[in-house]
Amino acid sequence: MKVLVADDISLLGLQKLDNLADTEVVVRLGMTEAELMEEVKDADALLVRSQTKVTPAVLDAGRKLHVVGRAGVGVDNIDVGHATKRGVIVINAPDGNTIAAAEHTFAMMMSIARYIPLAHQSVTAGEWKRKDFVGVELLGKTLGVIGMGRIGTEVATRARAFKMKVFGYDPFLTEERAGELGIVKTDLERALREADFITVHTPLTKDTRHLIGTEAFELMKTGVRIVNCARGGIIDEAALCVALENGKVAGAALDVFESEPLPANSPLRNAKNLILTPHLGASTLEAQEQVAISVAEEVANILAGKPFKNAVNLPALSAEQLTVLGPVLELGEQVGAFMGQAFSGDLSDVQVTVGGEWTKQDTGFLSRTVLKGLLAQRYADEVNYVNAPTLASQIGLAVSDVQQSRSRVYTSFLSVSASVSGARHTVVGTLYNGSNPRIVEIDNYRIDAEPHGTMIFTYHSDQPGMIGKIGTMLGEAGVNIASMQVGRMETGGEAIMLLCVDRMVPDDVVDAIGEVPGVRRVRSLQLS
Repeated sequence: MKVLVADDISLLGLQKLDNLADTEVVVRLGMTEAELMEEVKDADALLVRSQTKVTPAVLDAGRKLHVVGRAGVGVDNIDVGHATKRGVIVINAPDGNTIAAAEHTFAMMMSIARYIPLAHQSVTAGEWKRKDFVGVELLGKTLGVIGMGRIGTEVATRARAFKMKVFGYDPFLTEERAGELGIVKTDLERALREADFITVHTPLTKDTRHLIGTEAFELMKTGVRIVNCARGGIIDEAALCVALENGKVAGAALDVFESEPLPANSPLRNAKNLILTPHLGASTLEAQEQVAISVAEEVANILAGKPFKNAVNLPALSAEQLTVLGPVLELGEQVGAFMGQAFSGDLSDVQVTVGGEWTKQDTGFLSRTVLKGLLAQRYADEVNYVNAPTLASQIGLAVSDVQQSRSRVYTSFLSVSASVSGARHTVVGTLYNGSNPRIVEIDNYRIDAEPHGTMIFTYHSDQPGMIGKIGTMLGEAGVNIASMQVGRMETGGEAIMLLCVDRMVPDDVVDAIGEVPGVRRVRSLQLS
């Protein structure tokens, strides 16, 4: 077997692969796409970091390829969808850089509290201006942690050791989990208003892009300090520059940027009281070794036919099981993703019900696929089929599985019910012709929609002209409607509408739809 290593991977990881019997490890760094396509032709496994782009062309060229391993968390450089179509497993290492990222966050926070880099520059320039660098203590200050996943939790733990008061904002954070951590569960607005320091640890999604922007800065205390070691784009860089200039923000530290490498003409380079590092969150010897060892062990297990745990795109099932259950598992992830995006708020429990003929199959894996889709809004690339139940448990999310032998209308169905901010919501899906996924019911409203691509979902009053108004607004924004589904229970009552559109709908258009009289809720969804 041949393992192709296309990026700089720690030697400890390569040693794991060298120990495999009948395996040749080939290290080729800095290849062009054409060179990679040639080299991957006879490879059984491909290992990359973030530099190498694993495109559809590369995957098609790898005729023997079984697995692509990413030594790190993000898989943006890998076409996961095409890999799935080709039957290539994509794995990552979601745990290896947690401590490194948390410690870098805390180092950045300490630096903006005490002006350490600026003071260093002053001294090396021959100055001795002690009065210019009077900082603040962390003791007794309030830290707002936006996103309480692995890294956010580690940051909160360290802040508690510094005797800070910690506010944690996360739609999935429960009161019980917050109590265990010794922090205060709060909403986003309170965290922004009351925090002395703010650090963000969310994935970058359409909902979190520019989460910290002009409106958020207006809510904050004058003199707040802000750190972003998560994803570029969560903080609106232009708005941050304004807030630094007018003194609203006393200091900020960024490790990630909307465009990387940071453009030479970026206004961030000249902003005052701003510390910049070149995406170093995972750049420790220990983290690089850990992710390399993790991904190498996973690749070795897959090539040896042993169990593996960090699959991004495939559950650990046999080929025979995947042939039968593959479409059902895909449906589960899509229904979970729909639930997670359509209903935002505090999530406390999830019930996954399988009905009809599917109860005769081994569907124990189905709740994992539902959770992967549901938690993707929070964890992005960190969540996979194996760790989804663990992540759910860590945030106090109760999950139950139910089998219902008698189906309602369909031969088989999947129902996902969740409590979101105290309200119960249910999404039901099925397969047409055994392979075509459909969402057929939302909160008892009957519809028939393919869960794919960009969608607009509304709750609205059933009144004349409503559909026309929304359609006109989308048309004026240059958004084409591919299909439309409307569900209602009675004339003139409440109704839902699900529009499949050809491209992402601008946020201002979504907001405008929400202002239409009679529209109770509107959400923009992006399903794979």
